[in-house]
Amino acid sequence: MAAMTYYVALAFVRSEEGGDIVACDPKEARSLDQAMRMAGLLAKMEGNCGAIAFSRTGDPTLGDFEDAVILKTVGEVDIGLLSA
Repeated sequence: MAAMTYYVALAFVRSEEGGDIVACDPKEARSLDQAMRMAGLLAKMEGNCGAIAFSRTGDPTLGDFEDAVILKTVGEVDIGLLSA
């Protein structure tokens, strides 16, 4: 299968114990523009402290993906969680 690019928006919240930044469930988008719009909306939702939009390109059949490319950050985020 050929390489595909996935676009994702990911919200972040602060944990109740310790206040660490924690990633929420990722939301897949149909395009770069939609992922960036979604990140902006997610960052404004009550309880969220921020959000990012990113893309990943790779072969889903092999499970081989390149590193995430950050498209947009809004508010407080922990980009390090993308490589975890």
